[in-house]
Amino acid sequence: MQISCHLGDITTERVDAIVNAANPSLLGGGGVDGAIHRAAGPELLAQCRRVRADDWPGGLPVGEAVATGAGALPARWVVHTVGPNRHAGQTDPALLASCFSRSLDVAHALGARTVAFPAISAGVYGWDAAQVAHVAVTTVRAHGPAVPGIEEVRFVLFGADVLAEFHRVIEAS
Repeated sequence: MQISCHLGDITTERVDAIVNAANPSLLGGGGVDGAIHRAAGPELLAQCRRVRADDWPGGLPVGEAVATGAGALPARWVVHTVGPNRHAGQTDPALLASCFSRSLDVAHALGARTVAFPAISAGVYGWDAAQVAHVAVTTVRAHGPAVPGIEEVRFVLFGADVLAEFHRVIEAS
């Protein structure tokens, strides 16, 4: 599995699946979640409402993942995962690792070969970018053999400081 990182806008990535750093409601929000919902259009919100009604009426749990179509995005699917919120006391790195491994599992089940991730929980959820980079890259590398059809994982990052942390971890491992 090839792993890379770059600055960019995840909503423009031409991959099979992009991962959304969603909130438990799956109904949009700020940051990456809001950007993905705006770019995907109303079809994504309608699909998320169906997922909530049919599968997760209480909201998607932290560390879990679920897929929808991608609406107007260039990707085929959106894999939604809820990262842990450090401000709410969710400080266990295993919860964060689960976001990456479960998202890969869901993407693999769909038949995705290329996946783009944001820096889950590194924004308003208060996790340190260095810790997110470490957990993200080590989890993706370790989980790779369980998802052999996925050929490429891209970390698409918004800020230079977060990019630097991901570069550091990728180059060190």
